[in-house]
Amino acid sequence: MYNEKNMEKLTAVFMAAVMAASLLSGCGSKKETAPASVPDQTQGEVKESQAEGTDSEGKTLRIYCWNEEFQARFNDIYADKLPADVKVEWVITPTQNNAYQDKLDQDLPNNEKADADDRIDLFTVEADYILKYVDSDVTLDVKGDIGLTDEDLKNQYSYTQEIATDQSGKLKAVSWEADPGVFVYRRSIAKEVLGTDDPDKVQEAISDWNKFEEVAGKMKEKGYKMLSGYDDAYRVFSNNVSAPWVNANEEVVIDPMIDQWIDQTKDFTDKGYNNKTQLWSTDWNTDQGPAGKVFGFFYSTWGVNFTLLGNALETPLAEGGKKEAGNGIFGDYAICYGPASYYWGGTWICAARGTDNAELVKDIMYTMTCDSESMKKLTYDFEDFTNNQQAMQEISDSGYTSDFLGGQNHIELFLKVAPNVSMKNVTAYDQGITESFQTAMADYFNGQVTKEQAVDNFYTSVIEKYPNLKRPQ
Repeated sequence: MYNEKNMEKLTAVFMAAVMAASLLSGCGSKKETAPASVPDQTQGEVKESQAEGTDSEGKTLRIYCWNEEFQARFNDIYADKLPADVKVEWVITPTQNNAYQDKLDQDLPNNEKADADDRIDLFTVEADYILKYVDSDVTLDVKGDIGLTDEDLKNQYSYTQEIATDQSGKLKAVSWEADPGVFVYRRSIAKEVLGTDDPDKVQEAISDWNKFEEVAGKMKEKGYKMLSGYDDAYRVFSNNVSAPWVNANEEVVIDPMIDQWIDQTKDFTDKGYNNKTQLWSTDWNTDQGPAGKVFGFFYSTWGVNFTLLGNALETPLAEGGKKEAGNGIFGDYAICYGPASYYWGGTWICAARGTDNAELVKDIMYTMTCDSESMKKLTYDFEDFTNNQQAMQEISDSGYTSDFLGGQNHIELFLKVAPNVSMKNVTAYDQGITESFQTAMADYFNGQVTKEQAVDNFYTSVIEKYPNLKRPQ
């Protein structure tokens, strides 16, 4: 996710609780071990769980999340399938200041001892900290305990399973979405400055960072900003590092690619190529809307439909606005690959050890992450790029287009980008490290401290959060 997911108007209110979530990314280096397999069972069939510590089926389904994204998709896809005597209890804790993880860490260890129907059944995690929960005893084995099969899971992107596989080869989480990143730009601004809004032509203009900076200069000459803020390009660099944030000696190491982001962002700031905003701020959200003068934004799949669309509307959906041309700048965005491949966030669903709804949990996981027809429905209803290669290929081949993206088949582009996703350098510390790093660097970009002072402040902050970590020797 998404969370890499706490995203004023429709989004501002909604996103205030949502946005911090998708800011960060996280967890230790992954292994090449293949997920363990179990004997085949009928797809989608709800069978009695073999999970340790589970009781007979309860009457309350408790789901922990950091925002309302999963809730909306659950209500769209699964709510009508719930047994009549089962109620759903949503516990939503925003991610800011680590509140969501703190809630999980407080409640999950005691889940098996909780009273019936007070137990957590499902909870969501984001890429920036997924390994923390995958490599723990609070999550159940999706195959061995819950009962999903290799056949059920065969159409999912491999990286979504690799990052969710623990040290012993057990698959501990599943995701309904795949999250390759792209560059999303304003068609009207592209036509004015570049003479075309065609995605292929725009891609040619920004296909590497040197070209990207050249276009930034052209944008400034015409009164526009290339990017909104300091952190907009961060994920493109951070997802192309040569090594994780934390090495085997528990040292926090700033990768050369991260250093490149610092220098580029400082240069863009000094040259007036950005608006000096910070991710998820009111100004940043406003820059995506009708009054915005920003050419584009780096976004993963969830960002296009979950964040950008809401910000683009003059009249929010909650106030009766419609997803149609004439409402703000609906239809004025398009996407292209951008200067480099990357991913951002993603949301995974975990089954909590101690659930008293294991059979129901299995069916939810299957329906929400494996069933091709459900995956197609999520794309048609939310414009999601779902974690089902077959379903996405079928939709792309059908001539599907997005009205929000001016008639572009964005699924086709995501299909080309998704195979490039690699999460091999994710660590369990990524969310906290990214928060500290972006905060420290903002002071440098603002001219309040030197680069060296900002780096020093970063290390001080990280070690306060994680006393076991240290500066490189």
